[in-house]
Amino acid sequence: MRIVDAHVHLYPPEINRDPAGWAAAHGEPHWALLCTRRRRDGRPVQGFPDAAELLRELDAAGIEHAVLLGWYWEQAASCATQNRFLAACVRAHPDRLSAFATVQPAAGPVPCLAELERARDEGLRGVGELSPHAQQHDLTAPGLEAVLAWAGAAGWPVNLHVTDPAAGPYPGRIATPLADFRALALRFPGTRFILAHWGGLLPLAGEGEAPANVWYDTAASPLVHGPEIWERFLRAVGPERVLFGSDLPLHLYPREPGSGLARLVAEARAGGADAAVFGKNLLSLLGPAGRSAAPSAAPGSGDPGRSPAGPS
Repeated sequence: MRIVDAHVHLYPPEINRDPAGWAAAHGEPHWALLCTRRRRDGRPVQGFPDAAELLRELDAAGIEHAVLLGWYWEQAASCATQNRFLAACVRAHPDRLSAFATVQPAAGPVPCLAELERARDEGLRGVGELSPHAQQHDLTAPGLEAVLAWAGAAGWPVNLHVTDPAAGPYPGRIATPLADFRALALRFPGTRFILAHWGGLLPLAGEGEAPANVWYDTAASPLVHGPEIWERFLRAVGPERVLFGSDLPLHLYPREPGSGLARLVAEARAGGADAAVFGKNLLSLLGPAGRSAAPSAAPGSGDPGRSPAGPS
């Protein structure tokens, strides 16, 4: 069975060398708060591997391919830096890696769409991970509306960070009301959304049927849920809406050495994850590489060009 990890983060060498120092110098305090934390025993909450180290970790867990996600950076310049780095990773390992582009919608429609166009030309294939709540802009911000409309026209999935309401407190935690994601999906029916971290259990929240253009990844699952979440969620929602994702390089089982990726794969299998969850759903969402976006997607049009530690 082919396994694809839909939710992996990877950072440029200058960030890996001094994560906290880089964040302080580049205006990224929220990222630093989340990603440079240490646990009570002094161990970091995550590692900072390079591409070669990441690929060895994937190999050890039997994972064939991974999607590198950007981050919900506070600064547009940080988004551009990471997009260039991820594009280079994909060029170096096209058989093993794909990547999504990140933007800061608060910068406005013009720079966001220019960045997405460049990322598309460089071979990236989706948008995210974004977080309107952490990036400090309104859900009706023109930049966000332009990005979501563009993604719908391009056939690019959009990965959004969701904080599970049941998750305990941790440094950097920002509430992300589930109603906000339902509203975005309904406003942009032609855009396919991936809600990270089981979507905060949105389809189980009893607020009505989840929109049809929404999928859910399983990133950081062991940090919030027990292994029973797999069977429970798959039974309620169906495997066709779930994407296996880890949130590497986050340490998934804090009491154990290493990332815990192989254990997460085993947990998913035991909970009923099938070939669809492990890769087919994501590959269907990505579609053919190189699909072009409509050149002028109007913000707010919904379907402009066509008649889907705490976690990070």
